[in-house]
Amino acid sequence: MLEWARHGAKEFDWIVAERQTGGRGRYGRVWQSPPGNLYASTLIRLREKDPPAPTLSFVAGLAAYQAVKTLLGDISSTPKFQLMIKWPNDILVNGAKIAGILLEREGQAVVLGFGINITSKPENLDRPVACITDYRDIVGEAGDMVSALNWPLNVFFQNWRKGHHGGFETICSEWLTRAHPIGTALSVQISEDRRIDGLFDGLDEMGALRLRLADGEVRVIQAGDVFLL
Repeated sequence: MLEWARHGAKEFDWIVAERQTGGRGRYGRVWQSPPGNLYASTLIRLREKDPPAPTLSFVAGLAAYQAVKTLLGDISSTPKFQLMIKWPNDILVNGAKIAGILLEREGQAVVLGFGINITSKPENLDRPVACITDYRDIVGEAGDMVSALNWPLNVFFQNWRKGHHGGFETICSEWLTRAHPIGTALSVQISEDRRIDGLFDGLDEMGALRLRLADGEVRVIQAGDVFLL
């Protein structure tokens, strides 16, 4: 998608892969990409008055949340079924990761890459994972399901673009209603040998994670792997 962006790709053009041989997650991790899941990337071209580019991560998270909810169907509204965004944009079903997002920027072009587990999920990870077919049968090709992403992404993106900080305030409010609640116990791996535990205390104006420590101090975290305790 970055290559296409250099040669005239427009906003919300999509590339969908049946499988990937070089799929990546955050921090360069390998993203297992067998056939049957949704691997899709689209493009945003930044404008002068847009909110800060990193806050697009929350737009993408909201879109992925809505897409997963659509793909799950009625079961997502049943009691004891929990669909949640984990900071900043992982999508969890009953505590297991079902979708992930990676953003990359080159100049004013930002690529939003989505991976949603439809028919399979990675094995031998350090955290629980899930796929859509754990909960319901799916008919059709995974690539055809990109429309489940495109519509909510357009809606949330237009709300984001409405105003410099006002746009992100709207997105932040929407995100908080779908994320782990204030007071949720979290553990954040901020480096290979350093981990911080605390309680979720919301987001700052740029979307950084606020973590309240046991002594009452609030630590603002810009990047790290978050685990629910």
